[in-house]
Amino acid sequence: MTPAEAYRWALMCDPVSAFGGIVGFNRAVDRETAMELSKLFLECVIAPSYHPEALEILKTKKNLRLLEQPAGLSSPYALDVRRISGGYLLQDMDRPPVSEFKVVTKRQPTESERATLDFAWRVGKHVKSNAIILARGRQTVGVGAGQMSRIDSLKIASIKMKQAKLDLGESLVLSSDGFFPFRDTVDEAAKIGVTAIVQPGGSMRDNESIQAADEHSIAMVFTGIRHFKH
Repeated sequence: MTPAEAYRWALMCDPVSAFGGIVGFNRAVDRETAMELSKLFLECVIAPSYHPEALEILKTKKNLRLLEQPAGLSSPYALDVRRISGGYLLQDMDRPPVSEFKVVTKRQPTESERATLDFAWRVGKHVKSNAIILARGRQTVGVGAGQMSRIDSLKIASIKMKQAKLDLGESLVLSSDGFFPFRDTVDEAAKIGVTAIVQPGGSMRDNESIQAADEHSIAMVFTGIRHFKH
């Protein structure tokens, strides 16, 4: 997939919220990508490098900040530091994607669902908790972030998905950055057509969520670890 294609796919997920946003790339920005970026008002673009013709196009955009980070966009730091009242919170960086999912339902995820679950779990790392990601194939189709409850994040992600009007013909999967305290998220996910779910597990009511998934023929996997972007 080219950078331009990846950008278009990302933009389709939520073109309204993208206005005035920041776009990051892990590959050089070429002319085609620059042409796509120039169609929308953006605050900032960051990439390892820019082709000369791409720079000429992007430099014509007013108030657009172009940042270059040759080492890529991954963080070189081992620890995450947050300021709190009276001091600092020092914690490990979010772990890399898990190498193996634990299937806890009667139905196993298909091979394509597994690939999408892995993709959605990676995306969820970058979304504010409570985070819910809806994905089809290798495309995010709905994001719910920063809500007081996980069920509210799902409702927002569902609204975003319907507004985007995306249907790639792939199975719809859901990723949650934290465990489900109740089965309601699974029940609501079934209503919008989710066929597979990835979540950390670890709730006192895990069995209720597993039972709900079995009732709806949803495959669900646990990671044993959670994301924590707060």
